[in-house]
Amino acid sequence: MTVTAFDELRSVVTGAIRDQNLDPNADRRRIAAMIQDEVHRFQTEANLRVGAHRALARPEEMCARLAQSVLEFGPLTEVLEDDDVEEIFVEGSDVYYVDRLGHLVSVEEPASEEEILHQVKKLLQETGRELNERAPLVQARVMDGRARLGVVGRPIADHLSVTLRKYTMRNEALEMLVGFNAITDELAAIVRAAMSVGLGVLVCGRPGAGKTTFINASLRAVPTSARVLVCEEVREISAPINHGSFYQTRSAPGDDPDLTVSLRDIVKMCLGMRPDLMVIGEVRGAEAFELLRAGNAGCGVMATVHGNSCSQALTALVDTAIMAGENVPADHVTSTLSQIFDLVFFLDREDAHLRDHDGPLRRQVMEVAAVPAGLSDNHGFHVDQLLVRERFGAPLEWTGKSFPPDVERKLNMALARQGQTVDGLLSAHAQREHAQ
Repeated sequence: MTVTAFDELRSVVTGAIRDQNLDPNADRRRIAAMIQDEVHRFQTEANLRVGAHRALARPEEMCARLAQSVLEFGPLTEVLEDDDVEEIFVEGSDVYYVDRLGHLVSVEEPASEEEILHQVKKLLQETGRELNERAPLVQARVMDGRARLGVVGRPIADHLSVTLRKYTMRNEALEMLVGFNAITDELAAIVRAAMSVGLGVLVCGRPGAGKTTFINASLRAVPTSARVLVCEEVREISAPINHGSFYQTRSAPGDDPDLTVSLRDIVKMCLGMRPDLMVIGEVRGAEAFELLRAGNAGCGVMATVHGNSCSQALTALVDTAIMAGENVPADHVTSTLSQIFDLVFFLDREDAHLRDHDGPLRRQVMEVAAVPAGLSDNHGFHVDQLLVRERFGAPLEWTGKSFPPDVERKLNMALARQGQTVDGLLSAHAQREHAQ
């Protein structure tokens, strides 16, 4: 591989910073002066034909690029700071991103895989997690909790592969989701009631559908006296908790397996810590089996899972729980989960190439279903579709079906404080949609 003038200068500058134990945050002026000196030295030697490189045509641009690489995040700097950028991808030396309108855009600034790897490791410094050949798979919450970083390095991948998802929404609330037409006013009232009485809620959808946003908004409706324990592989849920805590897994290199703390370990621990509500982000492993114990613990459960519909999400939970290897019959798993979860919300996001408008990509609740306890069978779950949206932008319509009696009774207990009932909300919902 040809070593460019930039690569050579960056190596000299980063080496000097390391040798002099300088802090890029505290010693910015000193490092900037060092960059100026090194570029001047490089120009002088190149003009004297010392070394393998020609003199720089625009040395001031080299100084700026070096400063951005050493003091900021190199070619990632602008996209990391741009609030209109939601996701950033790296494949080798190629950097591209998705903006709020769903457009896939390439970053034109030249970069090498080595430099980008350096910037990725810089992002990971604050997390305590390392990327190397012993640990080539890393997930972490970075940028002071404002983004989630997933990295696959060599030798697992042929080249550096990175996905960084920024949390572009903060202080999510149900009213905000109503404003985005993700849910309706009536559904927001039902979600608030569900949170106040501890119903079991499963949120499903594909990546980027808005599951975490929905969870954050819903958690703000939980009573402040409730003890809420949040378990995630990498922390993404950010809603404030008055009584409770957040937990995330810990990865360890292959030669230290005893240091690994899995999501299943955390869920199992939390069941003994008297939660009123336990929240599990992205159920996709053996932790699904621990959900069965949650039913016996008597606490409320809120979880997210990948799925393309409410019924498919529940079936995926059953399959995942069975794969935990505890030799529990499928019908028992299905029956138990049907008693844990009362409501399922399916969210989706539209594809940029299929949308019929020029605005931001829409993320909406497409289906709400109830899970009547005890009505599951060997063929899977029985779910009642309560609200359905035919397509993006279409109204979220009531199917005419009612909530299971026990669920409706609990919801009405909470809604009575506002002089509302489930039937009243659903009727108002239907009338408004019909009027439109």
